[in-house]
Amino acid sequence: MKTTTCLMRPTAILGLLLMACGNPAPAPEQGTPTTSTPSAGQSAVSDDLSERNVLQVAIGSPDHKTLVAAVQHVKYEDVLVNAGPFTVYAPTDAAFNALPAGTLDDLLKPENKAKLQDILEYHVALGVLPPEKMSDGRSVGMANGGNVKFGKTGDGAVMINDAKVLGSVPASNGLVVVIDKVLLPQ
Repeated sequence: MKTTTCLMRPTAILGLLLMACGNPAPAPEQGTPTTSTPSAGQSAVSDDLSERNVLQVAIGSPDHKTLVAAVQHVKYEDVLVNAGPFTVYAPTDAAFNALPAGTLDDLLKPENKAKLQDILEYHVALGVLPPEKMSDGRSVGMANGGNVKFGKTGDGAVMINDAKVLGSVPASNGLVVVIDKVLLPQ
């Protein structure tokens, strides 16, 4: 009798637990469409209260539409919203337009994606590097593995390779440095 009572108690408790769990939700019938949304990444987050990141600075600039289009073409948006810090040397639309005829169209072809990525990575340095604090002749490593060289002109303008610095805009994850030429890796 004692053995029967000992076996009945755990069985009753298990039965109550199973009943408390209830019936699972029915599985969708075959042929019923289901929806799922793919992850859009950090760049899809809308935030009007925080300081803008380097991508938001570029998107908000009327002079950087070509740069933004190139970044979107190679799908680097999520890279530019990451924590950083990094410095983006941002050529203006006029800088892209000054490239030899057909260069930009050629870079936007699918078969030239790697070349465009290399050029864009040549415009990014790790860390916040205010151009006015760079010494004449200083070499800085870029994200693509290449180096740029800083210089100063007689009138005090800061140069990066042969591109003139037009200004800088601080961002939450780094610094955007506006330049007047596209930097091409050597």
